[in-house]
Amino acid sequence: MDRPKKKKKISAFWLKQLHSWHWISAAVSLAGMFLFAITGITLNHAATIGAEPQVTRAEATLPPPGLADLRGDHPANAPLPDTVSRAVTAAVALDPAGRAGEWTDEEVYVAMPGPGRDSWVSIDRESGAITAETTWRGWISYLNDLHKGRNTGDAWFWFIDLFAVACIIFTLTGLLLLQLHARHRPSTWPLVATSVLVPLLLALFLIH
Repeated sequence: MDRPKKKKKISAFWLKQLHSWHWISAAVSLAGMFLFAITGITLNHAATIGAEPQVTRAEATLPPPGLADLRGDHPANAPLPDTVSRAVTAAVALDPAGRAGEWTDEEVYVAMPGPGRDSWVSIDRESGAITAETTWRGWISYLNDLHKGRNTGDAWFWFIDLFAVACIIFTLTGLLLLQLHARHRPSTWPLVATSVLVPLLLALFLIH
């Protein structure tokens, strides 16, 4: 095989690879990119998007078996005993299992924040009185917290990392495809330069 044909074959191979990685990364990141674009707008206008928090309170009493487990010695940040967690879930419909508690001589307090909400449970260690409260800030706040990765847990943490990698692949393969087709599209590099210069100039001169 002569050199021009071999070079053309290699170029065709890499062009096919670029197209494959580009559309695969686009497909994988499509829903996430749409979500993060929308929540970028809602976060940018958070001060003008009104939302009335909904506060739900509940009270109950811990049954005797759970109360006995609560009165023992516990490390300062230990989670609730399983019997206590199950009793709390049954009583106030919040699940504190596995979450760190703040133990004092009088009570144990467990914070259970999540995207779009703040929840907590407090249990009196002497009487077994359970007080629980959930503040729901609305779906916009929920989606904004997903964008920020706020109180979203390990699964969402890793999703954001994988999504970011897919976006990087999408961007870099797109840039290489632009380079391959640039000679037939004169506006390619001016547009790319604009995409770099506009945010750079805004950051340097208009952000204080």
